[in-house]
Amino acid sequence: MMLALPRMLRRLARHSSGVAMTEFALVFPFLLGLGLMGMETANRVLVQMKVSQLASQIADNAARIGEQSMLEDRKIYEGDINDLFYGAHLQGGQSIDLYEHGRVILSSLEVVPGTDGQQYIHWQRCVGNKEVNSSYGVEGDGRNTDDFPGMGPAGEEVIAFDDEAVMFVEISYDYQSLIGAPFTFNDGTIHVIASYPVRADRDLTQIYQHDQSNPDPMAECSAYGGINYATG
Repeated sequence: MMLALPRMLRRLARHSSGVAMTEFALVFPFLLGLGLMGMETANRVLVQMKVSQLASQIADNAARIGEQSMLEDRKIYEGDINDLFYGAHLQGGQSIDLYEHGRVILSSLEVVPGTDGQQYIHWQRCVGNKEVNSSYGVEGDGRNTDDFPGMGPAGEEVIAFDDEAVMFVEISYDYQSLIGAPFTFNDGTIHVIASYPVRADRDLTQIYQHDQSNPDPMAECSAYGGINYATG
């Protein structure tokens, strides 16, 4: 029995039928990690693209909304803005839980009446649970000072012209990973901006209510949560 053991070990050492399986077992964790990281990267790119498209859609639609009239400038209503946010929810926001994990900030950038191009943020409306403020100003900024350059990254600010408005949209969204650590990204926040000039002559004095006795909810930027009006 003792003599057979060394002979069996020598035979086992010369046996190579399990080499491929052993090599595969050694590299499999590495290949699996690469595959999972690839899935996470592809998903991040898709979500980033979707958030960017939603920002552009909201800004574009915000530039178009309003009650059409042949006799006066187009008025916009709180209900129009709520419908705008609801439309974004239907178009793609619900697939990534945009309002649950993010924040949409819509600003009306205008020129202070009676000034020579002085920029200010006339009003802002916000929706979403993420507790974040605008990176480029809050409602009222620029009204009492002439050093407000507009909205956007430094040196690339968007500006409005006299008697016109620019709809400026910011979206900040906490990316929801597919796999999780360590295959996800350290900075899970997606931040995008978009802007469109208002398409038609708009009444810039205020945002109206259809029925003052039964007003539509206002998407105030001081409030978080309470997004039922934006998701139907």
